[in-house]
Amino acid sequence: MPVQRARKYHQDRVAETLRDEISTMIEGELSDPRISFAYVSEVVLNPGSKSARIYITVDGNEEDQKSTLEALVAARGYIRHTLKERMGIRYVPELSFHIDKSENLKMRIDELLGRMKKRSRSPVETTAPATTTEPEVELKP
Repeated sequence: MPVQRARKYHQDRVAETLRDEISTMIEGELSDPRISFAYVSEVVLNPGSKSARIYITVDGNEEDQKSTLEALVAARGYIRHTLKERMGIRYVPELSFHIDKSENLKMRIDELLGRMKKRSRSPVETTAPATTTEPEVELKP
């Protein structure tokens, strides 16, 4: 049975609202010093809207990512309570936080493609082509 359009539209709206509200909380309301500069890159709701996976992008090294994730997991109850008050919904989905690694993977793929391009070039292409001057030929009618 296909998913009804209204239900899918509702889930997309809820996911977008969750992303906006959690981003706002991370930017200013959560005062945990373990949280470094981070933002919500994506929110994925399960079909029944009982749980949501929140993908966080953290600017920093692995240690910053780990400490930010630990702080967000510790603040999960506060975040859910605040979301319930702000959104005015009966049930807030169970939140699970994950580090978004898509940007790192994208950079790695670009790096590998660049290496592959360099390897595939032949030595003739890397040198500047010699310019030859050909005599111009005039055509007489």
